[in-house]
Amino acid sequence: MPLTDGGRARGGAATAAEPGAAAGRSGAPGCSTGGRWQLLLEPQGRSGPENMAVDVALLERADRMGEAFLRLYRFDPPCLSLGRNEAAGGYDRAAIPRLGIDVVRRPTGGGAVWHEHELTYAVAAPIAAFGSLRQAYRAIHQRLLTALRLLGADVALAPDRPTARPPVPPSACFSQPVGGEVLLRTRKLVGSAQMRRGGAFLQHGSILLDGSQDVIAAVTREPQAASAATTLSEELARRITWEEVADAIVATWDTGVTSPNLHQPPPTSIAWFSDPAWTWRR
Repeated sequence: MPLTDGGRARGGAATAAEPGAAAGRSGAPGCSTGGRWQLLLEPQGRSGPENMAVDVALLERADRMGEAFLRLYRFDPPCLSLGRNEAAGGYDRAAIPRLGIDVVRRPTGGGAVWHEHELTYAVAAPIAAFGSLRQAYRAIHQRLLTALRLLGADVALAPDRPTARPPVPPSACFSQPVGGEVLLRTRKLVGSAQMRRGGAFLQHGSILLDGSQDVIAAVTREPQAASAATTLSEELARRITWEEVADAIVATWDTGVTSPNLHQPPPTSIAWFSDPAWTWRR
């Protein structure tokens, strides 16, 4: 998922009527994390609306309190997520229920992602902890790269400028790498998106463990660019588990870990992300 849109984080700051737009201070004094990260490990999985509500709740706390969070989670049931600004008209809404597919619209920008065989990560922190949104994007991917190398993956960061444009404008997140994302050779392994709120940002994304993103093509009306995705299991020729990747990320993250007392997202946020008016708003 591309990072920028007109010079600001794609997805932008939420408006007053959208997720993440609750009142709160911006650029709170003393917002440096001091090297301490609050870790949330959720191997049990949540629904799409619950997961998006938790991520927004962490963003709001990061902006209000200057806290920094690293969340590792999964989707249960599997879910198709749409980028905040994607056009809903490009999807076959009759095929989606026929195939039994859950859909949620993210608060962040970028393209569609099929969340099934993956580890999903979220970072919510003061922007000042990294210096800028672009620096945060690259620094977080560098940390993920370090963890994936620990597992034996020969990964690298994508150059800032793609060498070629795809023949068809992509809507799927994994159809084309962008600068700073994690590649295995030329194939995309991690897809991420960002948004900001006041003095804080949320970045979340998918690390593909197995499977494919073919579901997206099955429910899309428009032609799709060929997928540039790969998976850890495919590349390492062995089954890679969620727990294995989570352990590697925690082991290589710059942490002073505490456990935040945040187990349930606000019910109003879950209702928002469950509302078809939000999911199919564009």
